[in-house]
Amino acid sequence: MHKEIQFALTPEKAEKKENLEKEITEILKISPLQITSLRILHKSVDARSYQPKINLTVEVYWDEIPPEKENTVFNYHYVGNKPSVLIIGSGPAGLFASLKLIELGLKPIILERGKEIGQRKIDIATLNRNKGIDSNSNYCFGEGGAGTFSDGKLYTRSKKKGNVRHVLEVFHFHGADEKILYEAHPHIGSDKLPVIVENICKTIRDCGGEIHYGQKMTEIIIDDGKVKGCKTSDGNIFESQAIILATGHSAHDVYQMLYDQNILLENKGFAMGVRVEHPQELIDSIQYHRKNRGEYLPPATYQLVEQIDGRGVYSFCMCPGGHIVPAMSREKEIVVNGMSPSKRNSPFANSGIVVEIRPEDIPSNFQQFGVLSGLKFQQFVENMAYTNNGNLGLTAPAQRLSDFVRGKLSADLPAASYLPGLISSPLHFWLPSDLSRRLQEGFKKFDKKMHGFLTNEAIAVGVESRSSSPVRIPREHDTFQHPQVKGLFPCGEGSGYAGGITSSAIDGENVAVAVFQSNLCNK
Repeated sequence: MHKEIQFALTPEKAEKKENLEKEITEILKISPLQITSLRILHKSVDARSYQPKINLTVEVYWDEIPPEKENTVFNYHYVGNKPSVLIIGSGPAGLFASLKLIELGLKPIILERGKEIGQRKIDIATLNRNKGIDSNSNYCFGEGGAGTFSDGKLYTRSKKKGNVRHVLEVFHFHGADEKILYEAHPHIGSDKLPVIVENICKTIRDCGGEIHYGQKMTEIIIDDGKVKGCKTSDGNIFESQAIILATGHSAHDVYQMLYDQNILLENKGFAMGVRVEHPQELIDSIQYHRKNRGEYLPPATYQLVEQIDGRGVYSFCMCPGGHIVPAMSREKEIVVNGMSPSKRNSPFANSGIVVEIRPEDIPSNFQQFGVLSGLKFQQFVENMAYTNNGNLGLTAPAQRLSDFVRGKLSADLPAASYLPGLISSPLHFWLPSDLSRRLQEGFKKFDKKMHGFLTNEAIAVGVESRSSSPVRIPREHDTFQHPQVKGLFPCGEGSGYAGGITSSAIDGENVAVAVFQSNLCNK
């Protein structure tokens, strides 16, 4: 017999297989000895009541031998002698596009402006010690892109056409824990992602694909409205009839390059704000309704959203048991982001809290930049964060959360996770007024949903500005090609078609299929 069963257990009981078996036998009225197979299909935390539960969906076989589990088959064949496709950027979109091209029988050639992971780690360590930034090797750029040193949250609400399960299986095949296949909010961890990215890159190279590091694209070669290849900063020319543009939303120079080449761009809505950090114990006590969450519940998360004067104010990339990191990609700017290791064992919880910004919200003095107005405004705010950090390198400006809402400079700051260091600064004063005001009102409303959220135990760190791209690189709905340049396939977050690792990976796969169907590289 075979059946899928749903039930809930206390966190303590849900940790042990024998407790799952006991619950199943009681539901099915069978003996534990009759069970021949038990597999978790879905697992989630339900903390709505004062007694948190773990919801489980389990597949169980009894009184029969279960069918042999079918392993996912990946058709990664050798493509070294096949027609090639250029992929600009090695983030999730670029890597998953490469894997899909291999399955389809085309050779991916990845051009990555940054360095391999080993060298990139050295540059990131320098960054965290506040010793300067390499504009091509940091948390944004290098092998694996921004995804490599993120915390690997794989949950997505995206309605984008694609197989989320397949993306999770690819990560599992390359070394991610099996838990990502059934947990409601799968998470890999910033400590484990680099190895997984290296494994994916090894698959690409083993199959005859190429990855070239230190190759910053400076020009797309176009002839008669058709892609012919691209040039890089060291003078190299790479030829192909198709380019997948997967450069990520921090590659500001790419937008400028496209603009200078008169390639059609569009401005779009984006979001900016601050990264807020609380003691994890405080978030646990609010969400789990208890002072000590215990050893069986995971660090608590939250998701908050409000409408303030017609614009969304919401949490983004919430990192329980995590730390804030310097996510700038150029000198003289301060940008922060957050991530969590696999165990989520930091004493801090952080989240981006951002405000929706529409094209019409951009101040008039930036409108002269046309489709790049949002980008220039974003850069202005990032530079403001730098000019308000006390001339202390990569030190980030910060303010206690209640002080921010009350418009008061913080006399001091609590312990925090941001390694380059913090300096007390009146964020409420120098942030753009509409942004600051909506954040202040949003925090007040968040506190009504999560009593204790608005506290001076928490800090606001500036600025969280890279949650999405302020520019879209248009593409046709059916062919995924740029409407003006045949053979140019905009892809992923940087082109405005994804948000996060999983949706970027799906978009990469979809674009790879579109390249194959275009038949451009087989002519």
